[in-house]
Amino acid sequence: MDKHNEKYTEEQRYDFAKWIVRKIKSHSFLETDVFGKENLPEEGGYVMYSNHQGKYDTVSIMSGHDKPCTVVMDEIRSKIPIMKPFLALVQGSTLDRSDMRSQAKTMKKLVEEVKAGRKYIIFPEGGYTDNGNNLQEFKAGSFKISVRTKTPVVPVAIIDSYVAYMYNSLRKVTSEVHYLEPILYEEYKDLSTEELALMTRDRIEAKIKERLPQKKRMKFYDKNVRKVEA
Repeated sequence: MDKHNEKYTEEQRYDFAKWIVRKIKSHSFLETDVFGKENLPEEGGYVMYSNHQGKYDTVSIMSGHDKPCTVVMDEIRSKIPIMKPFLALVQGSTLDRSDMRSQAKTMKKLVEEVKAGRKYIIFPEGGYTDNGNNLQEFKAGSFKISVRTKTPVVPVAIIDSYVAYMYNSLRKVTSEVHYLEPILYEEYKDLSTEELALMTRDRIEAKIKERLPQKKRMKFYDKNVRKVEA
């Protein structure tokens, strides 16, 4: 797929990627409600920093993002057969956590691309486990991209995407993606990357805590589904 990328514009590749996303979601038991699209910056590059719950997170975020965006993926996960061609299609980036030199090279590439207007999805938790709607620590290193480019930080809250494959059920599960208000450079310019990571995490956590009481009233939260503490 790499060799064909140059034949098509980024918009054409992204349209095809979103068609793939729709196909993936149509064959899964996951539906996604998207909120806050009005919060996405109109112009320029930015990074969306999201909590991470499972394999559907990237496609869920992309499903509601109209303009072309791409993702930074762990090197190991990028080699999964279905992910490798998809990552090539959206011209995403990989991060080798075992190679510091490679990480520095990737970081430089990301900074250059965001400066040039590209939009990236990053999961600062670094991966996902059986954490459900509970957030893990946000690693500060990924926030260097926003700091160095002086571009908006867009927090993204994902809710309940893990439910789709954590339980043996044939019923549809509705997850949520919330694009939160961006944190502009003027707001974070005096913060360390650690402080910026914590601010972003806190805003995502607040949105999840706000939504969970309403979600728990929905019909798929019954005695057969473990309720995650808000």
